[in-house]
Amino acid sequence: MDYIVPPQTRIGHVHLKVADLDRALSFYKDLLGFEIMERYGTQAVFLSAGGYHHHIGLNTWHSKNAQPAPVHSAGLFHTAILYSTRKDLAVILKRLLDAKYPFTGFADHGVSEALYLNDPDENGVELYWDKPRELWPFDEKGELHMYTKELDLDSLLGELTANAQ
Repeated sequence: MDYIVPPQTRIGHVHLKVADLDRALSFYKDLLGFEIMERYGTQAVFLSAGGYHHHIGLNTWHSKNAQPAPVHSAGLFHTAILYSTRKDLAVILKRLLDAKYPFTGFADHGVSEALYLNDPDENGVELYWDKPRELWPFDEKGELHMYTKELDLDSLLGELTANAQ
């Protein structure tokens, strides 16, 4: 029998090579809102949501002032940051729109809703929330069938005023 990873297993953090630490911090800390947990001078920083030791590590150990990796090469496609609620995703969407930060795409995947963008080093970033499991697209055999459809941004932004009325 093939080994199956335990269901409680989680991916704990991502560690990215960046060209300019302060430029990367302006994105991950100042724009997305992650907190600095520890900084190693001008070479590395560890960021967190909610006081965890780190969700994102940034370093310039092998990449200071380097060009972004070519798009058509092997490597990381994107880092996915999971928000706990649809409203939380709406908040960051509005923040990015207000900052006029460029997006690379938006999608409803059936199981989740996602915003796509690149960080200053052209690393792909997905910001998303998972829909409740009972809304996932299962067929009559119980097999999951994810898809990519247009995300209704107006509906998502409506989360910001839904409870205010």
